[in-house]
Amino acid sequence: MSQRTIARRTLIALASALPLLAAPGLTSAQGLAEPKDRVILTIDGQIGTKNRGNTAVFDMAMIEALPQHSFTARTPWYDKPVKFTGPRLADLLAAVQAKGTTVNATAINDYTIRIPVADAAAHGVIVARLLDDKPMAVRDKGPLFVVYPFDSKAELRSSTYYERSIWQLKRMNIE
Repeated sequence: MSQRTIARRTLIALASALPLLAAPGLTSAQGLAEPKDRVILTIDGQIGTKNRGNTAVFDMAMIEALPQHSFTARTPWYDKPVKFTGPRLADLLAAVQAKGTTVNATAINDYTIRIPVADAAAHGVIVARLLDDKPMAVRDKGPLFVVYPFDSKAELRSSTYYERSIWQLKRMNIE
């Protein structure tokens, strides 16, 4: 895929998410609202919208305020197909006005993986907060789990995309 195609898909995804900036409880006139509860996700790096110093921080209510999407998929981690629900990664990146091409995603245990921003638009990646309609505890790979819709395309059923599906997500650095 050419760089021009990747850039165009990324812009389309980001433009489609602009209505998110008006989501109640998510933004204020100055940018992102302050979280009212425990911070579960911190985003920094090349972002245009911040709410705490040079970072954008989110509590679960802020994640829930984004448009929610679901899909059911078979994964290497569960013995049957499961339903994942949460905002699209593209929507989350748009909410912070991400300007980079790579997401360095870090888990609670400090596992880090590089996810191309282009994956967000090209594959409909979500940041799942629900598993089979229930919140995910840390012991169940939660509270946030970056997941690809593996059953939607044969190419997604590979180690490349399984490795990018980071659970217990706590931080994203955009570069």
